[in-house]
Amino acid sequence: MFGPRHRTLRRPVTVSGIGIHKGESVTLTFRPDEAGPGIRFRRVDLEGAPDIPADLEHVACTELGTTIEASPGESVQTVEHVMAALAAAGISRVVAEIDGPEAPILDGSFEGYLSPLLEAGGVELDDPLPVLSPPRPLSLDGEDGDQTYVALPHPSLHISATIQFDHPAIGRQYGSFAFGEGGFETEIARARTFGFAAEAETLRARGLACGASLENTVVLGEEGVLNDGLRFPDEFLRHKVGDVVGDLALLGARVDAHVIAERPSHKGNIALARALAREGRRNTVRAPVLDIGQILEYLPHRYPMLLVDRIIDFEPRKRITGVKNVTINEPFFQGHYPGHPIMPGVLIVEAMAQVGGLLLIDAVEDLDDKVVYFMSLDRVKWRRPVRPGDQLVFELKLTHLRRSVCKMRGEGFVDGRLVAEAELMARVVAR
Repeated sequence: MFGPRHRTLRRPVTVSGIGIHKGESVTLTFRPDEAGPGIRFRRVDLEGAPDIPADLEHVACTELGTTIEASPGESVQTVEHVMAALAAAGISRVVAEIDGPEAPILDGSFEGYLSPLLEAGGVELDDPLPVLSPPRPLSLDGEDGDQTYVALPHPSLHISATIQFDHPAIGRQYGSFAFGEGGFETEIARARTFGFAAEAETLRARGLACGASLENTVVLGEEGVLNDGLRFPDEFLRHKVGDVVGDLALLGARVDAHVIAERPSHKGNIALARALAREGRRNTVRAPVLDIGQILEYLPHRYPMLLVDRIIDFEPRKRITGVKNVTINEPFFQGHYPGHPIMPGVLIVEAMAQVGGLLLIDAVEDLDDKVVYFMSLDRVKWRRPVRPGDQLVFELKLTHLRRSVCKMRGEGFVDGRLVAEAELMARVVAR
């Protein structure tokens, strides 16, 4: 056999503790799962014991942790420590039975999960494990302007990160960590989560950090650390790096990349994971799903208003990825602007909408006799200018479909960088 393979546990593993936010006691049992689709949490305390897949599609919240959700009321908070430990142990298929809404925090580090998982051991399966590696440098900027991520091609996972906090015990910290054999266990696993004493009352008033204490959190007072010392001089940085590993594990694949992160956060980690997933999907497509000839059969637009060149990925009733190659021959560049050509923002959104219209190919009966009218746009943002020579890649996800009305969430990228985003509502009507 060639390449990495999925692995499951050799025997069940159980851990117990309280959740850092809810403060409730909870037990989590990892059970071997040879045939499952990946890592799943199972809420055994709820009727029907619903499964919640641990993947990017089910990420619901990234505030003070990563929350996954299958449907309202069926969620698990703070899964990042669990996912990081599973990734470090090389376990990619398992059912995590949990009897509460939040994974136990244990001592605030990853070690309480990783050690029993390593002790239980793993079993290699026949199915190949996907490997994601960016074919070219991929960069992302956070909304605050200070947060950045770069992912470079690399033979294994390597994370270089910088954090900065206006506190004398932290300041600015930088480190670079290679996750080869045992790297996570020795360099990251013992690093604990941290918080600020001054924020505790406000968080608890919001129902957060109710289970936080000196037993499971490095607590920072005005002058320094209130705990009895640190496990590493840069424990804060190392824990943030561990969170990056845990959030990237939601890809369900081995990540071979050198990730360079400035001020990483759960929100930014998930955005990076989604960008890597998009690159992975594009990289595996050998031919367009729809070429221009087929697009002309489905869309009524013609020159100069046809703004889609090909569809490269399509999952019926879920999502679609389309491409617009922007050339200097576009007619709108004659007046927008002479000597400084920039694609008009309204046409970027129009191209996004046309890709979204093609998402309805498999969702609407008798599409030949129908036309898609867009009814509204919301949360439209243009992040960067689009110029001649750029390749616009649009990814749209169907969020609602009922009868003739649908809602979609769309994003446009150039070289992996977000250039535009919007929420769209459309109605399908007879021609």
